[in-house]
Amino acid sequence: MPYHSPWIWLGFGGLVLTLLVVDLGVLNRRAHALSVREASLWSAGLGFLALCFGLFLWLAESGTHALEFYTGYLVELSLSVDNLFVFLVIFQYFAVPAELQPRVLKWGIIGAILLRGIMIGLGGVLLARFNWITYLFGAVLVFSGIRFSKSGIGDRIEPERNPLVRLARRVLPFGDAYQGERFFVRRRPGWLATPLFLVVLVVEWSDLVFAVDSIPAIFAITRDPFIVYSSNVFAILGLRALYFLLARAMDRFAYLKPAVAAILIFVGLKMVTSAWVHLPIGASLVVILVILSAAILLSLAKARSRDQGSGRRA
Repeated sequence: MPYHSPWIWLGFGGLVLTLLVVDLGVLNRRAHALSVREASLWSAGLGFLALCFGLFLWLAESGTHALEFYTGYLVELSLSVDNLFVFLVIFQYFAVPAELQPRVLKWGIIGAILLRGIMIGLGGVLLARFNWITYLFGAVLVFSGIRFSKSGIGDRIEPERNPLVRLARRVLPFGDAYQGERFFVRRRPGWLATPLFLVVLVVEWSDLVFAVDSIPAIFAITRDPFIVYSSNVFAILGLRALYFLLARAMDRFAYLKPAVAAILIFVGLKMVTSAWVHLPIGASLVVILVILSAAILLSLAKARSRDQGSGRRA
């Protein structure tokens, strides 16, 4: 297992804690939907920090660690696009007011950071003890990529059939109306859970479902637990801002979902063939960059052509 100085672990933990406090406790202490400007600045800032963190790894440890971090970060960031589609479906399904959505995403981010840490630790132990799991993970990713390429928005989440939702409704009494940012309100003869609490449960469940894809995907890039976790966390920290940045323009990125499917299949095949084919980490980074760049450029070209066609018809 690769060694990293305890100071690097502590420094990364301090950086994450600082970012969480600044984002969730200072800049967005008041419940409000992020403007495009706010979301753009925060997304750009986190992207710049991720770039700097990779450079730090390059200087402090090795270029290999830096390339693994950049590749893992891009993979996790691209897979988070799927999360954005699902967040949109969840908020529409439960009719969550725009000003309450940041609170749901805040708790979703905190839960995701904790959950990913547990799953990454478990995945690392399993891969270290049972090498055949590498091929199982690869097969899961290839299957997920094929399924994802054929699915529509929200096909993978059905709130009314969610087992966590069913259990919560059996165990807890729920009110019918949102009560501001509160998850629970006091009503005679006791406490009532608000629909906002139910939404948080569905968001956390969706992250558990997506972790089944994202955790094996990052292990296809590296087995280093620190690189796996740090790239995951940087991608997760940007989810909330990315949602408000892209939520109004999801239909303008028609080729992002096929790109995510292609990346899943690529990293899955990389794991399945790892015993016979060794693809350098730099080559993997280039492949993922090409897939994402092509998807973005083709999506923007299609959206521009559609807009021009609408203008002519008008």
